Amino acid sequence: MENRINETYLIVGTNLGSKHTNLEEARKMIEKEIGPITKKSSVYETEPWGIEDQPTFYNQVLLVQTRLDAPSVLNAISKIEMDMGRIRAEKYGSRVIDIDILFFNNDIYDSDALIVPHPRIKERNFVLAPLVEIAGNVVHPILQKTITQLWSDSDDKLGVKN
Repeated sequence: MENRINETYLIVGTNLGSKHTNLEEARKMIEKEIGPITKKSSVYETEPWGIEDQPTFYNQVLLVQTRLDAPSVLNAISKIEMDMGRIRAEKYGSRVIDIDILFFNNDIYDSDALIVPHPRIKERNFVLAPLVEIAGNVVHPILQKTITQLWSDSDDKLGVKN
């Protein structure tokens, strides 16, 4: 636990069950376990990335203020995913909930447990579209480009709509 207030961008996604309900439940748990949500993107329906033969995803980016450090946020996310019934059976497979840290302040983490900024932000329209909506002018601390620039440079061909 830290004294200062940190800002973290999280992406929340789901493609099983009642997708809107899953996102709503995840937001409630994030506010309880991590901190208040100060901005949220629209909900975007996106084609599955990695394994195509599965239902479409609903994705949303949240800006959360927290007194937790990044590893503690990761632990809280894991607990929320478990509490909501996430089963990690297949990489990129269907899931009731998936929560990832995109950014944590302007910090850079690179360990076995945690990589921030998320290493594949620039490759995924389902991340960039909602992120550009609420954080278009945020500069990626490694790539030194704004989210809007990353969005316009994206080679991802998968559909994203809100």
